[in-house]
Amino acid sequence: MDTVLTRSQLVRWRTAIFTIFAVVGLGFASWASRLPAVKKELGTDDFGIGVLLFISGAAAIVGLTLANIIVVRWGARRGMIATLLSFGGGVIVIGFGVEITHSYALTAVGLAFLGLGMSATDVMMNVEAAAVEQSFGRTLMPLFHAFFSIGTVVGAGVGIAMSAWNVGVAAHLWAAAALVLGAGLLSIAWVPTRESVGDEAPDASRRDRFKAALAVWRDPRTWAIGAIMLGMAFAEGSANDWLTIAVVDGHGETEAMGAVALTVFSVAMTVFRILGGPLVDRIGRVWTLRILSVAAGVGLIMFILAPSLPIAFVGVALWGAGASLGFPLGMSAAADDPAKAAASVSAAATIGYVAFLCGPPVLGWISQQIGILSTLWIIVALIAMSGLASGAAKPIAGSKVGAGHHH
Repeated sequence: MDTVLTRSQLVRWRTAIFTIFAVVGLGFASWASRLPAVKKELGTDDFGIGVLLFISGAAAIVGLTLANIIVVRWGARRGMIATLLSFGGGVIVIGFGVEITHSYALTAVGLAFLGLGMSATDVMMNVEAAAVEQSFGRTLMPLFHAFFSIGTVVGAGVGIAMSAWNVGVAAHLWAAAALVLGAGLLSIAWVPTRESVGDEAPDASRRDRFKAALAVWRDPRTWAIGAIMLGMAFAEGSANDWLTIAVVDGHGETEAMGAVALTVFSVAMTVFRILGGPLVDRIGRVWTLRILSVAAGVGLIMFILAPSLPIAFVGVALWGAGASLGFPLGMSAAADDPAKAAASVSAAATIGYVAFLCGPPVLGWISQQIGILSTLWIIVALIAMSGLASGAAKPIAGSKVGAGHHH
């Protein structure tokens, strides 16, 4: 049985998971921000970079599957030590591959470890975040995801500075990896050992827990929450990969304006993740998701049809704000039942991640046939689907978060 934690232990635990979210975002953005330099150092082309991204994406999907097994076998706390080592180690290997040996193959190996470690850590930190949220009895999941967003913004900003100052890819990535591993592994010391996330379980119950982990895929609620996350993961992932191109090719603006648009999107998203918790606690998870799916859809339509740049930017801000809470609230809903939290969060994350990783390349292929702005209508349809599925996020009986309270 889980022991009741003191207030200071709860706060330390929350701080530890905030830190892990932030460093995972920072580590990932550190690598992503150096792609132009990676391309040059390895002497490869866009297709070569695409293959590297595909390798990390494929490894990430393997990591999601493994995360479930790791949580059942060793628990979330011990599991995160291993997956953070894989993630940080992968970043270190990429540094060697890109700049020291100029080896495409070694870089690919590093990316496989990065993808695997990042996605598996992602599931476990979300399982822990959901447990923190239930312990506090308040909606905190959007705030955890805000820390991830802040980590990516800081990581990208540092990456821009490193490129401007001609700092080598290896030195930059090794420093980032040291920060990820140092802060991440120190934080785990503050994470309490708890039976409900499998940190200490008798061996006999493991087989039952594997069965339970597979059973969530037969639960219609898992798929409905997956539909919410699928639409919003598409809305978020497509902006990260295609918004700058849509501004340049679709609206005929400069590359600098494309970068500004992406910044507007990221800021809107981060701000709404910081403010989202109190809103959910006021009006409830379902209504928050419905309102935001309308905002995202309207924003995206404004962006597609925008006659002028200011209107396009207002559309981008609404699109970012609207897409901000689908993923975290989907995770939160998946974790409502503590007995199934690890398995359900892993399943929901898998559906969201597959959309995040596979969506952008599919959109790229479609946009070659019909143009980028026309392709974005597909995202409008997926956002509508996400809004229609919002009812699935209704908290189950006994859950302490997400119901809202009307005054």
